[in-house]
Amino acid sequence: MDIKIHSLLTGAEQAMGSVAIIDVLRAFTTAAVAIANGASQITMVSAVEEALRLRALGVGQVCMGEVGGQAPPGFDFGNSPSEIKKVDFTGKSIIQRTSAGTQGIVAACRAKHLYATSLVTARSLRSKSPDRVTLVAMGKNAVERTDEDELCALHLRNLLEGRPGDPGAVRRLILAGAEAERFRSRILPHLYPDDLDIALDIDRYDFALKVQLEDSRPVARLERTE
Repeated sequence: MDIKIHSLLTGAEQAMGSVAIIDVLRAFTTAAVAIANGASQITMVSAVEEALRLRALGVGQVCMGEVGGQAPPGFDFGNSPSEIKKVDFTGKSIIQRTSAGTQGIVAACRAKHLYATSLVTARSLRSKSPDRVTLVAMGKNAVERTDEDELCALHLRNLLEGRPGDPGAVRRLILAGAEAERFRSRILPHLYPDDLDIALDIDRYDFALKVQLEDSRPVARLERTE
């Protein structure tokens, strides 16, 4: 198995084979919570205007995501897993826009198989045994590397290469970093400490978020892992 680790938007654009676009804090943790709470699918877009337009067209009933970390005007939810952890999305179609994760999904046009990945779905590719894997750590705004996404990529590589990894060590390193401190400090009111607890609950879910093009748009759905 050939495993590459790339980063940021350029990495997503270059990624080939089975591609995992990684956004731990918080896009694809939030997406996984929404799917676990019954959402049927998540259409991932790059622009706020596109999300609102697609909702108006009936492509989805819920707009979820952020600009600058906060929910844009007109969105139903922000980019917080703790905000939606008790929301029943049964049967709902969601449209998601974020500054890093969904940008990477839209950009990954060379992928053969595509996954929206975080630590809560760390087993995403483990049972697939693909020949070629690209793990893309999206970082902050898709332009600046962050510990949690890079460490998630390293953890996934360990699993894919047959090693058990060390979830506890991954969690501790992320908690020691600057991004985690931003959530604990509450200086920015839209960053919740509970988001950290959910995002770092490694292998919280037994499914992956498989992304496929439908009407030329990337749509994520639950895919059970073996």
